Formats: sequence, C-alpha cells, structure tokens
Amino acid sequence: MSSPISLPRSTPADQGVSPSALLGFVDAVEAAGHELHSLMVVRHGHVIAEGHWAPYRTGVPHMLFSLSKSFASTAAGFAVTEGLLTVDDKVVSFFPELLPADVSENLAAMRVRDLLTMTSGHDQDTMGRIGGGDGDWTRAFLALPVEHEPGTHFTYNSGATYMVSAIVQKVTGQTLIEYLGPRLFDPLGIDERYWESSPMGVNTGGWGYYATTETIAKFGQLYLEKGVFGGKRVIAEEWVAEATSRQVPNGADPGNDWNQGYGYQFWRCRHNAYRGDGAFGQYCVVVPDLELVIATTSALTDMGAVLSLMWEHILPGVAPAAIVSDTAAQEALDGSLSWLQLRRPDGSAVSAMEDESFGRTYSIAANDRGVTALTFDGDTDSVTITVEENGVAHAIRAGRDRWIESETGLTLGAHEPFTKFDSYHVGAAASWKGNVLTVRMAFLETPFVLTAGFTFAAGEVKVSVTKNVSFGAAYRWEATGRV
Repeated sequence: MSSPISLPRSTPADQGVSPSALLGFVDAVEAAGHELHSLMVVRHGHVIAEGHWAPYRTGVPHMLFSLSKSFASTAAGFAVTEGLLTVDDKVVSFFPELLPADVSENLAAMRVRDLLTMTSGHDQDTMGRIGGGDGDWTRAFLALPVEHEPGTHFTYNSGATYMVSAIVQKVTGQTLIEYLGPRLFDPLGIDERYWESSPMGVNTGGWGYYATTETIAKFGQLYLEKGVFGGKRVIAEEWVAEATSRQVPNGADPGNDWNQGYGYQFWRCRHNAYRGDGAFGQYCVVVPDLELVIATTSALTDMGAVLSLMWEHILPGVAPAAIVSDTAAQEALDGSLSWLQLRRPDGSAVSAMEDESFGRTYSIAANDRGVTALTFDGDTDSVTITVEENGVAHAIRAGRDRWIESETGLTLGAHEPFTKFDSYHVGAAASWKGNVLTVRMAFLETPFVLTAGFTFAAGEVKVSVTKNVSFGAAYRWEATGRV
C-alpha cells in the first residue's frame, strides 16, 4: 500500500477563482434537485472547494462505474510505454488459444486502438452477450460477429474495455489493480485497491473500480499536468496527449458533451475540456485551458445538466491569477459546503404508532428477496429496523431528523448486478407521517439510496421500497408482514 498523499488546500481567490461562482454552481445543483454525493474543485493543483452531501463523507470509496475505463486506459498506457504492446497490435494476436474456428476479416483486423476508442466494429455494446456461458468473457467476445470494419464505427462498448483489461493482464501477468499499484496508485498516494473481476479473474475494466473523490481529483490532476504528479513524471506525456485528444468522432451536435469526440477511454467536452465519465455522474473533468479539475460522485438522472451547470457557473468565475478575496462570498461558500446533505424524509421524528407497532416481529410472505421477517425498535435518537434476509439478521439504524451511519450486509437487491460486499456503510434517516414510517438508506460505497415506506395497521405492515437511480426499469419491491 502507498502512503496517503493529499492535494494541498487553498482558497478560491488565491487560485484565481470567484467563490461566488462556486457557490452559484452548488446553489444551482440544489435548486434543480440534482443528487450529487461529493464535489472537489482543484485549481493550479490546489483544492479550492470540497464537500460531501451527508450521509456521504470523505474516506469511503464510491463506485465509479465507467469512470473506471479511464483508469483501465492508463494501465494500457503504461504497458505501451514499457514496450509490452502497441495500440496497433491485433487483438487476435494475444489470444490464439481462444479464437473461434472461423476468424472473420473484421475480427482479424481489430486493433488495441479500436478497443480503446470504442470502434471495435461491433454494432452494440457486447457486455450483455459475453457475460454468460462458461464465464470466459474473452472467448465469448472473440466469438461475436463484428459487423463493421474496426476503426470506422463508434459504439460505446464496455466489453471492449474488458478486453483491454484482459490484454494488459495477458502481457503483464497481473490484473489491472496489481499492475497499476506501483505505477499509478503508489506515486499518487492512492489506497483504494479494489476492482470487480470476471469469473476468470480479470478485472472488469469498463466498470468496477471504487475510489474516493480525492483520488478522482488526483487522477485528473495527473492528466492535467501531462503525466506529472508532485513534480515527478508518472506516465508518458505522449500517452496523455493521445488518450485525451479526439481520436474518433462520435456525433454531430456541437452543444452536446457526448458529441465532442472520443479518445482512449476519455470523452472530449465543450470548452476544450475532457473527462472520465461514469454512470449517474461519476466525473473527472479536466479543463486544461483553465488549469482546472472538477471531481464528483453522484446519483444523477440527467448527467448532461450538471456538466452544463459547471460550464455556466464555474468557468466564468476563473481568472488567470489570484483575485481580491471576497470575505462574505467565501463565508457563504464555506457555510454551504459544510451543511450539504441529501434530502431526508419529510414528517415527524416520533409517532404514537410506535407504542403499538414497535417491539414486534412481522413475518413476511415468501418473496424474491428472501426477506422473512421485520422487527422495529426505537430509542431517543433513532429507529432500528432489523431485516431477516436469506436467514441472516441485518439491523439498520435510522436517525430521527438526522442521518446516522451504521454497517450492514442488507441489500434488498439494491446493488444488482454489481458486487455485493460482506457489509456496506449505510447512512439512514427516518420520519413519520400518520401511520407511515419512511426511511431513506444511502449505501455509501454506491450511488444507490433506497426509500422504504412502512405502513402500519392492525398488526400488519405493508412495505414499499424504491431506489433513486437504476439501469432500465425503475426499481420497486413490495411486501406485506403480519405479527
């Protein structure tokens, strides 16, 4: 493990940024109801604004989803620099033992470059088609039809990034997380060393890395400084330039941040910026012209809207050099950042319903989550819900009118189809409206927040659980329990 390294702290004014501009961004995010979990703004290598929306907090790694791709690309960059591969190597050359009997012309032509630029030639993302079978995702990828000539057709494709991971592992004998250890994580003082893996033990590449907001910011700063961190060369400047430049077109709308071109697992943005980008708003935004890095973790339903708010509010407030300090504006920004929190359930902290409904166990009818029983208890500060799930009791404490953090192995399917840890840090808050107890549960390693409504009546409880963000159809789980 590395020794932790923190970026230096400074004030916005000392680094040439208006605190009013930063406050305007935060206020606009809040007013629009966008759910950010963290924010860190870095100028000239100094953190000038940072905050977490409680119960999210510093020190807890967050799922990065496809922002992981930029880290996977970095591993490929190290392998290229070390002469272990080139971006023009053919993909089939790495896996002769896994090739189909009939290697098509397009498959034979596919290069590492085509994987990195999302132009592998496939007509759609391949992940949904390679994840089953015998668990060998590489063999399954190579068996798929390649409908287009590689290098000519952009299709966002997490399976292509998985293949980058598989190739790096093949030429180095190490997983991405192992290979990046001494090359990236140690020089940047990054302790997060967990990346989800395929059944064959290959890091997923296109998703699955977990990191803190400061790690995201340090990664962006490394790229902003063209591969240098803390005054020392970490990765080749040539690779940084290639990876973050417009390698391929990906659309024609000049006002769309997803149509500005694509590099090696980095998106180009408006304002000559680029970004690593993960589902629900995991962002590492780099604006070279302004020497600016913006890192976020989020649970956004409209990712583009928050990028537009960055351009609208933050960028106009950036000056070439230090500006005169505005004490009132700085105090307002500091106050706002210190009080950030997710919306808690509306209602009352206590209810007379607790006298007749708490301290009892409710049996739950057979269901697809394996939940068999619920028990409710309370004290002055909190409500505790104990859930019997698949034969194991999980307790979650929810604060009355405030967030309380606990650890639990409870999932209720909240994280499917992603890795389930033995336990998660969960921040929860509860309130009453009439006979309904509402509890919000934020799983801090993830963007997922469950809202559970428990309706009590005559020895019965009806349960309805929804989730803030999800892939595909909205998540809902319902059940009924009886004393």
